[in-house]
Amino acid sequence: MRLLKSQSVKPRPISEFLMKLGSIRCYVSSCRAVLLPRFGGPEVLELRPDVPVPDLKPNEVLVRARAVSINPLDTRMRSGYGRSIFQPLLPFILGRDISGEVAAVGASVKSLTVGQEVFGALHPTAVRGTYTDYAILSEDELSPKPTSITHVEASAIPFAALTAWRALKSTARITEGQRLLVIGGGGAVGFAAIQLAVAAGCHVTTTCGNQSINRVTAAGAEQAVDYTAEDIEAVIKGKFDAVLDTIGVPETERIGINLLNRGGHYMTLQGEAAAISDRYGLPIGLPVASAVLLKKRIQHQYSHRIEYSWIYMRADSEGLHEIRRLSEAGKLNIPVEKTFSISQVREAHEAKDKKKILGKVVLELD
Repeated sequence: MRLLKSQSVKPRPISEFLMKLGSIRCYVSSCRAVLLPRFGGPEVLELRPDVPVPDLKPNEVLVRARAVSINPLDTRMRSGYGRSIFQPLLPFILGRDISGEVAAVGASVKSLTVGQEVFGALHPTAVRGTYTDYAILSEDELSPKPTSITHVEASAIPFAALTAWRALKSTARITEGQRLLVIGGGGAVGFAAIQLAVAAGCHVTTTCGNQSINRVTAAGAEQAVDYTAEDIEAVIKGKFDAVLDTIGVPETERIGINLLNRGGHYMTLQGEAAAISDRYGLPIGLPVASAVLLKKRIQHQYSHRIEYSWIYMRADSEGLHEIRRLSEAGKLNIPVEKTFSISQVREAHEAKDKKKILGKVVLELD
């Protein structure tokens, strides 16, 4: 990958963001960003030095990025997942998670101030992502960064933890004493779900690979089943009030549903909306996807008396602030396995594609 350096550019009227750096006032109209000009492998990613920074809307915040994490959604989008939605919007900037400092705020922003350290995550369908020196997020997508962790550590948390929060708190509405099964507790969303459930006083069982057993039990899982060596259905005893399936293949769906109590919630991260829309096109695909989900809900309500849901991350200000509180208290973290410079974004994506790095990968911005 060719290394590109930021260039000094004369401010343009298109976007004049006021930033207070001590007593110095300056304007940002463009910055470095990783653009996706077309779908494909890591080689299609382009680090450009002079990408325009749009004007802030009243509820938006300009964040000087210090670290951004790579999520599975990033690599899937780069490869063409969701093309029915995103192809007309090419080129766009990838990235969801961010940790950095507030550089400017919109007119209606009240809870954040310039210079404040923040972390947060964009919605899955955002097209101006966080792989950039200056990202734009809405006020409710950000929270003060936990002071006890670094920008690298903070950037790994929001998207995964908010996805888990939506499943457990917004959908299943877990309460103290309930039993939760996390299928795939070794991944970022599954690991966040374990910690959120433990903090809520739930009893957690999880499946994962052998390399994750010690980590998930240390996080509070009462039973960790190595799916590569054990028969999940034979080893796990009893029924659960909620199942979060981060794998989402037919076999894990069958197991999860069979292990639920009546009235329980089965939640999968592998919703079919984007795949169906890609297959049939957006105008037909979205109604078809809605019909497929409705059919599954009715089917499982009738056959097993359970609730069935596809889970997607959404901004949740209350959830993000609780995630911050738990992280600050040392009760929620997502381990980072390796960091890369933003100029090494291709290498980072290639490592994730080839599964050379199984854990969380973070891009640092100097």
